[in-house]
Amino acid sequence: MLLKNKKVAVIGAGPVGLTMARLLQQAGIDVTVYERDRDAQTRIWGGTLDLHKGSGQDALQKAGLLESYYALAIPMGRTIADEQGHVLFSKKPAPEELYDNPEINRNELRKMLLNSLASNTVVWDRKLTELEEKKGKWQLQFEKGPAATADLVIGANGGMSGVRKWVTDAAVEYTGTFIIQGDVLQPDINCPAFYQLCGGNILMVAGKGNLLVANPRNNNILSYIVTFRKEEDWLQNNNLNFADTGSIAVFLSDMLSSWHACYKELFSATTPFWGLPARKLPLDEPWKNDRPLPVTLIGDAAHLMPPFAGQGVNTGLLDATILFDNLTNGQHETIQAAISDYERQMMAYAAKAQTASTKNETEMHRTGFSFQEFVL
Repeated sequence: MLLKNKKVAVIGAGPVGLTMARLLQQAGIDVTVYERDRDAQTRIWGGTLDLHKGSGQDALQKAGLLESYYALAIPMGRTIADEQGHVLFSKKPAPEELYDNPEINRNELRKMLLNSLASNTVVWDRKLTELEEKKGKWQLQFEKGPAATADLVIGANGGMSGVRKWVTDAAVEYTGTFIIQGDVLQPDINCPAFYQLCGGNILMVAGKGNLLVANPRNNNILSYIVTFRKEEDWLQNNNLNFADTGSIAVFLSDMLSSWHACYKELFSATTPFWGLPARKLPLDEPWKNDRPLPVTLIGDAAHLMPPFAGQGVNTGLLDATILFDNLTNGQHETIQAAISDYERQMMAYAAKAQTASTKNETEMHRTGFSFQEFVL
């Protein structure tokens, strides 16, 4: 086996990195995950994730965790409303759709994956600062704690991965969309009108190029995003202070001033806000073939894309599945050959996912867009 008596380092304890570790560990491979979060209790902010058949769910099935995912995930219907709070369409999932792509809280997914690993697989509070070749092995340096060594490094640490420079010179690009996310605790009490509008479903609203998507059932929190198009220079000059929740609520209420009062109620009830530009990593530049030792990327580190087709985590979990198969199926003579074949496959399917995400991003933010075009 290619990885017999080899040490694998996975950088990043997100869903993709942890699934990669689970697959390797099942095959008896020595794997350690290094994660910058302080500990396993560090909350991951963000909306729920829905894992798809043919990608994300297949990875969990291979990892022996699909039934655990189904037990934790919630099948969600869809409600489409207009800017004035009128419901245009509402549908609960049919019995045959319950397992198509149920939504799971990010922290619950992490906990499920962590519980599947041997103790001490994840080393917490380890932000990678440098990776260098030393005596035929990778030496990993961290902001805190001692250095580590590995024979293979897999970067699964997100869109701004520091491992990427060893693999590609491609640079992350702003896509032209800004995203504001908010969470509301006890939404039935703090924003009752909006909560009722959701009807227990994922709510989607589009108006004049602005989008709002909300999930009222994110582990007892209502999570939502508002997205809108802005030029890149706006990012440098907007002066938004996301620590000042009141000012962000005012910004959103002013930007969506013609929208119904229930949306303003939502903004006012929001306790934490986060803002981030949508970004992607172009895949049109060949990756480096002169790496001194085996190293590759999976997940957002490999193919960051905007979140408008639900493909990001699913594509990343497909990465983990294919890379694992290549490293363990006996069909490749070297680790680098297994990596090269994985990367060849990944470039094709990830580029398709990126194209779909970009197409949706453009279409969804045009004036006159309706979510009914996508749902019906």
